[in-house]
Amino acid sequence: MGVKKIKPITSLETNYMKQQEVHMRRTAKRKKLLIRRLSVFLILTMALSYLVISTFIFRTDVLETKKKEEAELEKTLAELEKKQTMLENEIVKLNDDDYIAKLARSEYFLSEKGEIIFNIPEPKKKKKEDKVSY
Repeated sequence: MGVKKIKPITSLETNYMKQQEVHMRRTAKRKKLLIRRLSVFLILTMALSYLVISTFIFRTDVLETKKKEEAELEKTLAELEKKQTMLENEIVKLNDDDYIAKLARSEYFLSEKGEIIFNIPEPKKKKKEDKVSY
């Protein structure tokens, strides 16, 4: 048995067929252009989305860093305000002659005439009790 040869189908050369063929070519061309436009739009949308998301993540990291820095600076500010208050109190005390005399006696071991100063060391605290051996 032999293989049957398929004869090519001949198309009709009518005006209707020519119009249909032109219409099909236009439709195929429009579809191709639509796919190209949608592809370009998709690529641009993805690029824009990437930029927006990366910017958001970067800004979030910067914000967290700034908040940590703010917390540290507030802590430092509180310490400095406390130190300033202490120094202002010291200034007020240093304007008092009795306080200056007391300070001179305790810190610099100065004394008035006929006064003897004894320096008594403070007792050391025991860190641990002696171990009892059985």
